[in-house]
This record gives sequence, C-alpha cells and structure tokens, in this order.
Amino acid sequence: MLKWLWLSVLALLLDQGSKLWVAGSMRLYESIAVFPYFNLTYVHNTGAAFSLLSEAGGWQRWFFAALAVVISTALTIWLARLKRHETLLAIALALVLGGALGNLIDRLVYGYVIDFLDVYYRQWHWPAFNIADSAITLGVFLMLLESFGIGRQKDQK
Repeated sequence: MLKWLWLSVLALLLDQGSKLWVAGSMRLYESIAVFPYFNLTYVHNTGAAFSLLSEAGGWQRWFFAALAVVISTALTIWLARLKRHETLLAIALALVLGGALGNLIDRLVYGYVIDFLDVYYRQWHWPAFNIADSAITLGVFLMLLESFGIGRQKDQK
C-alpha cells in the first residue's frame, strides 16, 4: 500500500508551503483575522502538542525529532505491510506520516515548529496548530473509524 505515499507527500508539501508563506509574510506573533472564530497567528512552538515541554531548555528538540523519525519509520513499515483492502487505514497512516515529517523538518531546520492556525471563541483560544497537525489529527480520526469497522468490506470483518 505504499502507493498511498503520494498523500504523505501532498500533506508535507501543503504544510511546508503554508509555513514558508506565513514565515515570509507575517511577523512573529502577528495575528490576522480571517473569519469569526479563526485567525492566522504566527507562533513558534518548541514543544510538542499543546506546547508540551516548550520550556524544557532545548533537549526536547532532539527528543521530539528522534521520536518523529522512529514513528515515521514504523508508519512506513506498517503501510508497506497493509493488505490491498485496507484502504482507509492506508490513507490514515499516510496522513499521519506526512504530518509527522512536516513537523520533523521544522524541528531540524529551525529548532521549533511553525504554527499559525488559531481557532478561538471569545477570549478562549485553542493552541495554535498547522497543516501537519491537521493531517495527523485527521489520520488518527480515520484510524479510530477503521478500528470500529468503518471502511472495511463486509467479507473482511
């Protein structure tokens, strides 16, 4: 099922292209209102999801980079071993892989991840995220659906 790697590449290209655009056209911490409840807000995240360990002193850059390499390798092997009928799982794994690689590139090149998608309600803001995070989230959601039997052929249950 490595044929689904094109989806990983697409997620990676959309992620990196959007981050280059944001970094090249916005100032750090600048926020642009796009829609009600949604801004583009340029931030750097040295931690993991929800800025976990962002104040850890720098070691987390290499820890999260190494973790991304291990996870990406495991996902690629898993994808290669899937059967032809496991399409939904292949799509899910490809999305997670593309997102993991997108954030890995940021960590290796910059030492932080570029985040810019800002969803909010009144004064409450969800932690800023990016296209890679969205691909990972969508991939995990699809994996959950697949684990409940959605997307499987009847004779494969």
